[in-house]
Amino acid sequence: MLEENGRVVRIDSESVWVETVKQSACSSCSAQKGCGQSLLAKVGDGKRMEIQVDNPQHLEVGVDDEVTLGVGERSFITASFLVYLLPLLVMFIFSVTVQVLGFSEPKVILSAALGLAGGFLLTRFISGLISRNCSYRPVLLRRV
Repeated sequence: MLEENGRVVRIDSESVWVETVKQSACSSCSAQKGCGQSLLAKVGDGKRMEIQVDNPQHLEVGVDDEVTLGVGERSFITASFLVYLLPLLVMFIFSVTVQVLGFSEPKVILSAALGLAGGFLLTRFISGLISRNCSYRPVLLRRV
């Protein structure tokens, strides 16, 4: 289970809203000065996010309580595959298929772009389906 700490900002009848702060691990890395990733990480570092969290154990929490949230590893890996790999995979399949069929290079490039767009649409459709599944939502684990 992947865990993150946050602060309860509001509570409604079905769920708890928790605020987390996005943090980067770049500040503790020794290669920070020569790495381009640290520049990108600084853009979002310190931003606050408010997310809806399920409370399956019906823990008693109040506004401003510090809590720990959790997401299953399998759910995290599946979601990562869906967002990062699926669009590229569809793009690759489209472009290779068009090339194997003997079309010209501009048509292969166009098919790759269409495949990438189709991959993003497929990702959006699948994420809409699995977002209803409780195992993909963060859950309230405990009070800190």
